Amino acid sequence: GAPGCLLAISGAMRAAGLLLAWALLHAAGSQQCHPSGPGGVLRFTDRHAEIRVPALHRVPSPLDPLYGLVRSCLDLIQQNPLPTELLRTALNDPGSVRTSQVVHYELGYVVCAAVALLFTVAVPVAGMCFCYCRSRRRCGGRLRAHRRSLGCRRRCLLACLSFTSLIILISVTFALVTSQRVKGQMEPGLGAVPSTLRTLRQHLANVPQGVQMVVDKFEVPRRQIISDLGGLSRSVGLSIHAQLKAMTYAALEDLQDRAGDLQSSVHHLHIVHRTARALAAARAELEPALRERRSRVVQLLDDPRCTSCASALGRARSLELGADYGKVPSVEKVLKALHGLPRSDFAEMIRQGNGTFNSIPELAVERMAQVIQDLRGDLARTAEKVQSIADGFPLHDYTQPVSEALLQAEERSQPYLREVQRFERYRWIAGMVLCSIILLILLCNVTGMALGAYGLSKREDPSDYECRGEAGAKFLLVGVALAFLFSWLLILLVFATFLVGGNIQTLVCRNWVNQEIYKFIDTPGNLPPSMNLTRQLNLRRDSNLSSTYRECKGGAGLWEVLQLDRSYDLDEHLKTPRYTADFQKRLGDFTVNLGDVRLLRSEGRQDLEAFARSGVDEVDYGRFQEEMKNPVVQTSLPGLARNLEGLQKMQRNSTVAGRLAAEARALWHMQNSTVQSQEALVAKLGESVQFLSRLAPHLKERVKRTLATTASVEARLPLQAQQILRQELGCFTRKELRYFAQYLSWVGQTLREDVASCQPLATALDNGRVILCDRIADPWNAFWFSLGCCTFFLIPNIIFAVRLTKHFRPIRNRLISTGSEETCPFHIPRVTALKL
Repeated sequence: GAPGCLLAISGAMRAAGLLLAWALLHAAGSQQCHPSGPGGVLRFTDRHAEIRVPALHRVPSPLDPLYGLVRSCLDLIQQNPLPTELLRTALNDPGSVRTSQVVHYELGYVVCAAVALLFTVAVPVAGMCFCYCRSRRRCGGRLRAHRRSLGCRRRCLLACLSFTSLIILISVTFALVTSQRVKGQMEPGLGAVPSTLRTLRQHLANVPQGVQMVVDKFEVPRRQIISDLGGLSRSVGLSIHAQLKAMTYAALEDLQDRAGDLQSSVHHLHIVHRTARALAAARAELEPALRERRSRVVQLLDDPRCTSCASALGRARSLELGADYGKVPSVEKVLKALHGLPRSDFAEMIRQGNGTFNSIPELAVERMAQVIQDLRGDLARTAEKVQSIADGFPLHDYTQPVSEALLQAEERSQPYLREVQRFERYRWIAGMVLCSIILLILLCNVTGMALGAYGLSKREDPSDYECRGEAGAKFLLVGVALAFLFSWLLILLVFATFLVGGNIQTLVCRNWVNQEIYKFIDTPGNLPPSMNLTRQLNLRRDSNLSSTYRECKGGAGLWEVLQLDRSYDLDEHLKTPRYTADFQKRLGDFTVNLGDVRLLRSEGRQDLEAFARSGVDEVDYGRFQEEMKNPVVQTSLPGLARNLEGLQKMQRNSTVAGRLAAEARALWHMQNSTVQSQEALVAKLGESVQFLSRLAPHLKERVKRTLATTASVEARLPLQAQQILRQELGCFTRKELRYFAQYLSWVGQTLREDVASCQPLATALDNGRVILCDRIADPWNAFWFSLGCCTFFLIPNIIFAVRLTKHFRPIRNRLISTGSEETCPFHIPRVTALKL
C-alpha cells in the first residue's frame, strides 16, 4: 500500500545519500591542489639598480632625413671597405705605412680636398680681380643703354638672387641648429666615457656584495615557508574533517535511525500485545450483555402492541459482535526476543563517535608537532646550503684584470677628451662667427634688393639718379665683398669638419654597425700584443670580442665569458633538489595515526543483530489489519438506539413506549461505556500495526546495510584519512617547492641580468656607438654639409648680385634702338616714283 511505497522511497533516498557521500570522498581523494592565490608569488626587492649602465637609444629627430642624405653622400664619396691591411700596418708598424695606401683609401676625400683647395684659391683671386675691375669702373657699373628687355632681365636676376638667398638661408639655419646640437651632445657625450667606465668598475667591484645580497634574500621564502608550516597541521586536520564528514555524518545518521527503529519497534510491539489482549477481554465481557440486550429488544419489537416495529426488527436480530482479536497472531514471542533491548545507549555511542571524529583537527595539530619542528630544522640547514652559492661564486679573483683595464682606459682617455672638448669649443665659435657673416651677407642681399626695387619704382627716367636704388646697389656690393672676403675661411672650416666627421662616419660608425670592427679586432695579428683585448680582459681563450659581445648582449654572466681555473655551471648550483631533498623526503615519509573513530560498539551491534533476528518482520500484520476492518459490533448501536427512540414517539401504548425508551437508553449506555473504549483501543492498535507493517518488510535489509556501512566507514576512515593526509602534504610540498623554485629562478635571473651580468659591457659598447655616431657624428656631418651648401651657393649669389647692381643705378647713355617708338619721334617717309 501507500505506507509501503513511502518506506521504499525513504530507503532509496538514504542509500543515494550514502552513495553520494562515497562519491564526494572519492572525488576529494583524487582532486588537485587548490591553485595558489596572489600570496603564492614571492616579491624580491631590487637594491642593485644604482650601479646599472642605462641603455641609450637613437632618438627620432626631424633632422633624420638630412642625416640620411649626408650618410648617402659620404657613402658615395667613400666607397672603400674597412682598410684592414692599412690598419694592421698602422697599428703594428706605423713607420712602414705608405702614403699611396692612405691616398688610395682616402681617394674620395683627396678629390674633395682638391675641390676645396681650388675654391680656396679661386674665390679670393676672383675677388681681387673684381676689386681691380671695380677700381677701373668696369664691374658693377651702369648700364649703357636702355632696352625693352631690361625689365625681364632685371626680374630674372631678382628671382635668381632671391632663390639663392633662400637656399643659403635654409642651409645656414640647418648649420646653426646642427652646430648647437653638436655642442649640446658633445659635453654629456664626452662626460659619459669616464662615467661609464667608472660604472663598469663599480659593477665588477660590487659583484661579491651583490651575490651576498641575493643569497640573503632567501629570508623571503624562508619566512613564507615558516608561516605556512605554522598552519599546516590544523589545515591538514580541517581538510580531513571536511572531506570525510559527509560520509561519517551519513553513517551516524543511518545508525541513529536504526536505533530509533529498534526503540520504536519495541514500544509498538508492547502496545500491540497489550491492546490485543485488552480487546479480546473486552469482547468476552461484551458478548453476554450484547446477547441479552439483543433478545430483549427483539422480544419488545416482536410484541403485537408495538406499532410499526417490524421495520427495526431485522436490525435488532443482527445485533452481534464484530471483530474477534483473539484470532490475531501473538507477538509475545517477538517481545521475548526483544526483551531488554536496547542494552546499549545508542545516543551516547553516537555522541562519542561524533566527538571523536570532530576532534581530528586538534589531534592532527598534536600528532604533527614534532615533524613541524623537524621541518624548521631542515629549513635552517637549507639556508646554510644557500649560503654556499655566495661562498663558491668564482668571480672575485677573475675580474681584477678587467677592472685594471677599465681604470687604465679611463685615465688614458682624460687628456684626449679634454682636447676634443677644447677643439669643439673652437669649432663652435668659428661656426657661429661664419654663420653670422653668412646671415650678414643675406641681410645685405635682402636690403639691397628691397631698396633697389623701391628705387626703380620711384624713378621716372632711367637715366635719373635715385639715392635708394644706389643704396641698394651698394648693399649688394657689400654682400659680395663679404662673400669674397670670408669664403676661404668658410671652405676651410667646411673641409676640416668634413674630413673629421666623414672619416668617423665611414671608417668607424659604418663598420661599427655592420660589425666589421669586431671582425678586425678578432682576427689574429691585426692588433699588436699590447692591445690583445682577450688577454687584457681575461676573456675565455676560445672566445673573441665578437662572440663575447654577442653572449653579453644575450644576457650571459661574467663567469661564462671570463677565463676561470675551473668551469662554473650556475644552473647546476641552482637545481631545486640540492636544497629541498631533506625537506621533501621528511614530508614524503611522514605518517600519522589520527585515532580510531568507533561509530558502533560491539554491544550496539549485537542489539541491532538481535533486532533483525527477533522476527518482527515475520508477524502477519495483515491479520490485524483485516480484523480492524470489522467493527466492534456488527450493527451500529447508535443507529438502533435512534430507531427505537423514533418508534417510541409513534406508540399509543405508554408501556411499550416506556420500554422502547429504556432499551434505547441501554444501547446508548453500552455504546458510550464499552464500545467506544474498544474503538479507541482499535485506533491505538492500528497506529502501531501500521508502523510495524511499514518497517517489517525492510527491517533486515536496513539493519544489514547499516551494520555494513558502519563497519565499512570505521574501516575506511583511517585509510581515507591517510590518503587525504598524503594529498594535503603533497600539495603543501609542491607549494613550498614553488617558493624554492621562485627564489632560485630569481637568483639565476638576478645574477645573470644584474649582479654578475656582463650585459653592461655590451651596453657600454652600444652606448658608445649611439653617442659617437647617432648623437655627435650625425649632427656634426649635417653641420659641414649645410655650411658647405651655403659656401658653394655664395658663387651664384656673387654673380647675381654683381649683375643686379647695374639695374639699380641710372643708365649712362640713352642710345636709340630701332625697335622703340619712344626713341624715334620723327619718321622720314621714303621717296617713291610717281606715275604721271
